[in-house]
Amino acid sequence: MPDTAQTRDWSTTTEADLALIMRIIPHRYPFLLIDKVRDIVAGETATGVKNVTFNEPHFQGHFPGAPIMPGVTIIEALAQTSAVLVGLTLDLVDKEPLVYFMSIDKAKFRRKVVPGDVLDLHVKVLRGSSKIWKFEGRASVNGEMAAEAEFMAMIDLTKRG
Repeated sequence: MPDTAQTRDWSTTTEADLALIMRIIPHRYPFLLIDKVRDIVAGETATGVKNVTFNEPHFQGHFPGAPIMPGVTIIEALAQTSAVLVGLTLDLVDKEPLVYFMSIDKAKFRRKVVPGDVLDLHVKVLRGSSKIWKFEGRASVNGEMAAEAEFMAMIDLTKRG
């Protein structure tokens, strides 16, 4: 019987739960910022979901008495969603890819994101290759724009350690 982990076509996957996300990207607590990814269309689009909770470490100091999710972590959550999309598109599950920002452009912040919010992270591929990818990302809460940006990332499959 063939090993399905080695023969599976990940590009047909339309949802990634937390367990699959952790098989694609290296981020872990406290820096894993997405809870699931849905509506995945390989090489095109995906939507990440981030359940914002008060017990996240950045709320200790940003800001005491008025917790607000830092804008840079919203952009990072968009990037993590993109990394899952690319990981499934390029069959990188269990291959330990590292993904590095190359640029962040046109970043705008429109709404505070606070504990209790559910952040929808919509990403769209603007262009992609085996190593370099450019995305458009929009983060929203209940359909209201919270942040948007264009960003580029590089995929590194060099063995670690």
